[in-house]
Amino acid sequence: MRQRLLAAPVVQAPDPWRRIAYAPVGGLVGIGFASHPGSGQDLVMVLSHDGQGLFDAATGEKIARNRDAGPEDSSRDADPALWCPGLGPVAGSRVRIAGLFGGGLHTTSGDGWKLEVVTPAWPNERVLLSRDGGLPHTGPHGERWWHIFHSNYSELRAAGFSPSGQTLAVATSSDLTLWTRGAGQSRSSSD
Repeated sequence: MRQRLLAAPVVQAPDPWRRIAYAPVGGLVGIGFASHPGSGQDLVMVLSHDGQGLFDAATGEKIARNRDAGPEDSSRDADPALWCPGLGPVAGSRVRIAGLFGGGLHTTSGDGWKLEVVTPAWPNERVLLSRDGGLPHTGPHGERWWHIFHSNYSELRAAGFSPSGQTLAVATSSDLTLWTRGAGQSRSSSD
């Protein structure tokens, strides 16, 4: 199994998934999902040592920023439930965060997609996407499972689906990568 995982190259996620954003975020601590109160669209909250950012998950566009978040907003002691205050269209709400201090995101989409983080060559983690239970040992790479992200340059903070299952996010200590299967235009800095 280890050799099989090591041999699998990073590939694009299969249809209908599209990578729509890669955003450098130095000192990233964690991420969480929220829903736009008007449209229901997925939003991604990013918490870093420099504050908070809110991204539209359909386009990858940063739609709100708070550089003045106090230390209470980014520390583990802020709340044992791992949350941060919302901003922009979700101001006044609380957003659950997964990352450096714990927590977790959804590992299944609810309609057959599954995400796994594996570490065949510690400390570099790999993110695997599979369809209909296509675990790495049950089918060929690129047909039932895909190695879509390799964290070999920064520490993996969190990986998972939005509650709607329409967005997939991978966060490291230095960046955020988003995939969507919803509508929107890409604002990716590189593909």
